[in-house]
Amino acid sequence: MTNSSDWFSDVVKNFVTYLEIEKNRSPNTVRTYKTDLELFLEFASATGIKNLDSLELNTFRLWLADQKKKGSSNSTISRRSSTVRVFSTWAFQKGLIKTDPAVRLISPKVNRTLPNVLAQKQASNLMQTASNLDDEENSVTIRMRDHAVLEVLYSSGIRVSELTGLDIKDLDLTRCTMRVIGKGNKERVVPFGQPAKEAIQTYLTKARAELANEKSGNALFLGTRGKRLDTRQVRRILTNAIARVEGLVNVSPHDLRHSAATHMLEGGADLRIVQELLGHSSLATTQKYTHVTIERLREVFANAHPRA
Repeated sequence: MTNSSDWFSDVVKNFVTYLEIEKNRSPNTVRTYKTDLELFLEFASATGIKNLDSLELNTFRLWLADQKKKGSSNSTISRRSSTVRVFSTWAFQKGLIKTDPAVRLISPKVNRTLPNVLAQKQASNLMQTASNLDDEENSVTIRMRDHAVLEVLYSSGIRVSELTGLDIKDLDLTRCTMRVIGKGNKERVVPFGQPAKEAIQTYLTKARAELANEKSGNALFLGTRGKRLDTRQVRRILTNAIARVEGLVNVSPHDLRHSAATHMLEGGADLRIVQELLGHSSLATTQKYTHVTIERLREVFANAHPRA
């Protein structure tokens, strides 16, 4: 029996190659685009479509409506509509279809929410708790590693995927900087503070060798089996640290990035400098953190001013 995906499997492979080679997209982005496209083409197949030339604007609209009916959020639908628009344009430019049917596809409006950030005191308490090597839940080796992980995340504001991708050679401990590879394989140099430097040095001199084996290579942060630490393990490290801080709500590694950016702006950092540090291609992405600081100002005003 013929599989319903047979007619488009090669097309998906070629589109993935285009994203990887020509557009230089990150593995995570490529994986997301591939999943979104396969969902769309499977839907199209279920409606009786057997080739790309049969795709119409209404096919795309019906798919997005079906996604909404199944409970997908506006942000997810917006991302998926972006995926199929990129695919449609690519297929048209490659001569696989005679027109670009998705060029007029409209994405749903996404409600922008303010980033979830820690107060500076909360972040300080979290780092202080992480530095407590007397905690007996894990070995000293693991505690040293976890402390270094959290200090680097908060001090630099780098993405969790950038942290797990760090190699020892990427560090310049003399200048307190590190070389990271961000979205689109773009390289940048990011500074980190003295507490992060001390935590890294402690981890490198006293803990990493205990975790390292033939699988470790040059990876900076290692798991208990010697392999490079992955993003899921970093999230677990943060969750465990938060659980030891009284009154602290759960936050993600990306929230630590939000917190670092917000605290830099509250400390007077220039918006474009923060943009460069975070690796944002658009200043508009960085500007959302200014809204957080304004909300903080309003909160302080409401609590402190007698005529608020």
